[in-house]
Amino acid sequence: MTRILLLGGTTEANLMAQALAKAGLAGVYSYAGRTDAPMGQPIHMRVGGFGGVEGLRAYLASEGISHVVDATHPFAAQMSSNAVSACTASGIPLIALERAPWVAGEGDRWMHVPDIAAVVTALHRPPLRVFLAIGRQHLDPFAAQSQHHYLLRLVDAPADPLPFPAEVIMARGPFDVAGDTALLQRHGTELVVAKNAGGKGAVAKIAAARALGLPVVMIDRPEIPPRRMARSVAEVMAWLNG
Repeated sequence: MTRILLLGGTTEANLMAQALAKAGLAGVYSYAGRTDAPMGQPIHMRVGGFGGVEGLRAYLASEGISHVVDATHPFAAQMSSNAVSACTASGIPLIALERAPWVAGEGDRWMHVPDIAAVVTALHRPPLRVFLAIGRQHLDPFAAQSQHHYLLRLVDAPADPLPFPAEVIMARGPFDVAGDTALLQRHGTELVVAKNAGGKGAVAKIAAARALGLPVVMIDRPEIPPRRMARSVAEVMAWLNG
């Protein structure tokens, strides 16, 4: 019997869940639990971690999972790595549904960095107005560069006081170029910091930075162990039905 574990939390995962439901396939949509109010899904949902590789292996066995689709965020490296290890050890087929990364084009002024620590180092400069578009999980390191005035756009309000001065906007994407251009102009943004998440839902800020001639510190994707890849829901469905 086919029973799919869908590791989600992205637009692609939501589309995948709809496709599974439409096809009548049994599945479980797993949220990491990083947002306070996760979106409802047309298949069974669970929220929270698994307890590392061994916890995930135990879950796969207890739930009778036959296939795993990893449609987590491209920067959810720990979860994706755990999924590769658990599926390999359990003999369960795994496919990653991952959006293509953004590629710099004409007019883009990107500075590539490998991780958050490198961003903090890159911000060792006189005060700027910075759109720090990295979510709420990795804000503490930027206390070392608190001379800047930061703009944050978050899905959920910060649980703790921010470690630096910032303007916080609560919003959930997708966003459009006109709106993000107006946002950057209103804030007087001089620099954008972004993860190379890829996809259409968050690219508006990159297009807005291009239109305004603003530099972007682009955080490259983390390394994840080799795994089968798909770029579309259709590819994953063909794999499941193959």
